[in-house]
Order: sequence, then structure tokens, then C-alpha cells
Amino acid sequence: MNKNIILTHEQIAHKIRRIAYQIYETFVDQDQIVIAGIASNGYVFAQKLEAELQKISPLKVLLCKVVIDKENPHLPVTTSLLPEQYTDKGLVLVDDVLNSGTTLVYGVKHFLEVPLAKFKTAVLVDRNHKKYPVKADFKGISLSTSLFEHVDVVFEEESDYACLS
Repeated sequence: MNKNIILTHEQIAHKIRRIAYQIYETFVDQDQIVIAGIASNGYVFAQKLEAELQKISPLKVLLCKVVIDKENPHLPVTTSLLPEQYTDKGLVLVDDVLNSGTTLVYGVKHFLEVPLAKFKTAVLVDRNHKKYPVKADFKGISLSTSLFEHVDVVFEEESDYACLS
């Protein structure tokens, strides 16, 4: 199957920088925020956002790894932070690709069980095939694809890329 590059390393870096600025503008009234990345690629994307936020803002950022069984998303969600650590804080739930919205909606559901100061979502690629009423507040690129196409985001040292296959 052919792979078409939809985002190069440089384009991904630019989108991460832009999303980091958008997050900073949204949470400028907060001292500390939580960037919660859905394992595995969403967490890598979250780490990159956190690094960029450290460069451009005084925000203290807590990273949180969110583990969701993508085959059985109704199973309990686990996080690397305790609920007390994100209660009453601003939180951004991050994933690499928003396809049907299933993973993101179950992640949102988990974090709505505690009070948050502000809650936003961020994705690198929004595919526009949602079956749930979930949206990305911050997105790198919106891409209309067929249901038969697949988007892969590959995070490698100095050679990140996203492709459509």
C-alpha cells in the first residue's frame, strides 16, 4: 500500500509550536496545567507539547499518561496521576489522531469525574469521521479521508512524520 506523507518533521514541529501557543493563550490565567496524553502516541505528542510550553511560557506543566484499551474503551481508564493531582486544574487531553472519537470521548468521560478549572482537547490530525459528539479544541491539521484510509503518526528522533495509507 502506498504511503503519502501528509506532515513532515518540520510541519509537525510547526504545528506543535502553534498548538503550544494556543494552549498558553487559553490557560494564561492558570499557574499550573496538566497535559494528559493518551498512550502511546498521544503521550509522545503530549511530551512534545510540554517541552514547547516550557520554552514559551511560565506555566508549570504536569504530564499525565492516560491508558485506554482502544479495543475495549469501556474498561476502566488508568492515569499516571492521581485524581487529586489534577482536581481544579486546567487540563488538555491529547491524542495523535482523532478518527471516530471513541478513544477521546472515553478519555473525556474519565476526566469529567473530578472538577477541573478548564478542560480542552488537542490532536495532531483530525480525520473528520466522528461517531461521537467530540471535537478537538486544538488541532494540527483537519483531513477529510475515506473510511478505508489510515493515518499513521510516527514519532522518531528528528524524523517525525504523518502519512496516509
